[in-house]
Amino acid sequence: MKQRIITAIIAGAGFLSIIIIGDWPFTLLIFALATIAMHELLKMKQMKLSSPIGLLSLFLMWILLLPETILGFRWLHIDKLEMFLLLIIVLLALTVITKNKFTFDQAGFIILSSVYIGFGFHFFIYTRFLEQGLSLLFFILILVWATDSGAYFSGRFFGKHKLWPQISPKKTIEGALGGVLLAFIIGIVFITFIPLFTNWFTTVLFILVVSVTGQLGDLVESALKRHYSVKDSGQVLPGHGGILDRFDSLIYVMPILYLLNLI
Repeated sequence: MKQRIITAIIAGAGFLSIIIIGDWPFTLLIFALATIAMHELLKMKQMKLSSPIGLLSLFLMWILLLPETILGFRWLHIDKLEMFLLLIIVLLALTVITKNKFTFDQAGFIILSSVYIGFGFHFFIYTRFLEQGLSLLFFILILVWATDSGAYFSGRFFGKHKLWPQISPKKTIEGALGGVLLAFIIGIVFITFIPLFTNWFTTVLFILVVSVTGQLGDLVESALKRHYSVKDSGQVLPGHGGILDRFDSLIYVMPILYLLNLI
């Protein structure tokens, strides 16, 4: 527990500081986090990062992660999504060229992982550089952390009914509801001092989406770990596991907020 607290304080302070700084240090940090997260997924699948397929999967993820201003393909007269689709075609062709040594299942894993990690972290960068991006990103982080804390303590003291025991045996319905409740309490206090939205309907919807989908994102990563029989995604953060273990909720929340036009 002591190691967990020390890691949380040091890593949390560093992460928040770089969010405040913004600009290229923030972009570089997100690039590093996304790269480590992709490595963790490949390791679960027992695919080496240094292999040609591992490097290609990284490149696929970077295409979706980095803004056009950093990684663009206008010199080839194609956009990022067209390049991504081209590389998917290459991956599928490799299943034939390698005579199924590289399988369709592996290709599917790489494509889905690239979208999961790439788009998830991409919208960190996108949100930070919006007009109110710093306040908005802090609001999202606070809501996710409030949900995690509320779910933990509500589940510990009031939890009786399992939420999804096949995926995450310790999570309870009472815990999930407690997480949403604390997110609303903390969220309303935050918005009272730093108004981000023009009406309360948007505020309530935003808090609900972040809290509910954040918990769903946590379950998605739990399902991944259970499928590949691993306890943690990695050991980058002592006492906390890997990058995916800490960012699973956030990288699931961010694209959903974008699709709902909430960021």
